[in-house]
Amino acid sequence: MAGKEYDWENGAILEDHSRRKHKILREYIFDYLLVRCSYGPRDRFRIAIVDGFAGGGRYRCGTPGSPLIFIEELKRAVEQVNVKRAAEGQKFIEVESLLVFNDASPTAINLLRDNIAPVLAEITESTPRLHLRVEYLNEFFESAYPKIKESLGQGRYTNVIFNLDQCGDSHVERNTILDIMRSYPAVEVFYTFMISALLAFLKKNEPEMLQERLKHIGVSTVDIDKLSSIMSRKDWLATAEKIVFDNFRLFAPYVSPFSINNPGGWRYWMIHFANVYRARQVYNNILHDNAGQQAHCGRHGLNMLSYDPRHDDQMLYLFDQQARDSAKQQLIGDIANLVTNVGGAMSVGNFYEVIYNDTPAHTDDIHSAIIENPDLEVLTTSGGERRKPNTIKVDDVIKRKSQMTFFPLFDRSKLQKDD
Repeated sequence: MAGKEYDWENGAILEDHSRRKHKILREYIFDYLLVRCSYGPRDRFRIAIVDGFAGGGRYRCGTPGSPLIFIEELKRAVEQVNVKRAAEGQKFIEVESLLVFNDASPTAINLLRDNIAPVLAEITESTPRLHLRVEYLNEFFESAYPKIKESLGQGRYTNVIFNLDQCGDSHVERNTILDIMRSYPAVEVFYTFMISALLAFLKKNEPEMLQERLKHIGVSTVDIDKLSSIMSRKDWLATAEKIVFDNFRLFAPYVSPFSINNPGGWRYWMIHFANVYRARQVYNNILHDNAGQQAHCGRHGLNMLSYDPRHDDQMLYLFDQQARDSAKQQLIGDIANLVTNVGGAMSVGNFYEVIYNDTPAHTDDIHSAIIENPDLEVLTTSGGERRKPNTIKVDDVIKRKSQMTFFPLFDRSKLQKDD
């Protein structure tokens, strides 16, 4: 199913869903760079950023598109990191970035060159510790990918971010995403698509699975027109999210299946793939900073998709304060169950690795739920006890206390359901 192409020649219109995606992307890139560059003895950081559907750089309203967002946030992060490092007596860090911008439209690429040129010139003058090299490609992404992969290999880049914000839903093959995730140790992918693409794939390849997944909402055959009539239904979103997650969870250790919160329905998914839990942790926190921009339908605790849409009551998790309050109640029981099931103790780092593909929760809420649980304690490497959520470290140990209360051993959501 093809999407509506942007009219870059006459000035592309920035739609609401793109504005929302861009805000999340901007804040994530900045936080990513702060985390990677703020600490440690390193004096150089190298990163490649690939924008597979780059567009013309600016919309009709003058708002920057994703290529300029990447450049602006690289500049802002390098300046802030070095101010911080100077204040702490650390050496300045040099950031070297390869930017690969591809678009199938010759008009878009020509406009992009014109829009980026003055920005690059300004950075050369004002930010000498940021070194940018830009490559432009004018092809369909699948045709351009082998060249992109060769360029990244020649540059020996291990830190790579792909932004695959396709216009439509059929311009990126699933095998390409899998290849990206397997080719670079520290890679992340932002992948946008319409849910109809996945449903069409399932219709062709797994009809029995799809029929089983959708029969509880009265859809016996997958037809895009029929799906459009129920786009805003909560049960539709719940089912779609499970389909998205089940089909993409094998691509990467950490997959975010949350949908873009559109006023007219839930048509777009902005999937985030990552190989390390820290990336998913940061992404969850960014979504909470942008409450209402994305949505999750299901449980709010550790097992976010462990429900049956035919029976369980669904709640939208919009990453706002109300959702966070609800999440904390589920987290208290879920975390106690997890620690108990693994033998009564686990390192915080191991805990993160286990949970972060199965929770939409904010880090602060997870830490608070641990500290507030009367049956758990967090011990430092020297044997001391953590008493505040914001002091928990990755090498601490979460431990079950020897004397426990009764109810945290059980899943509170199940107890409430049985009542």
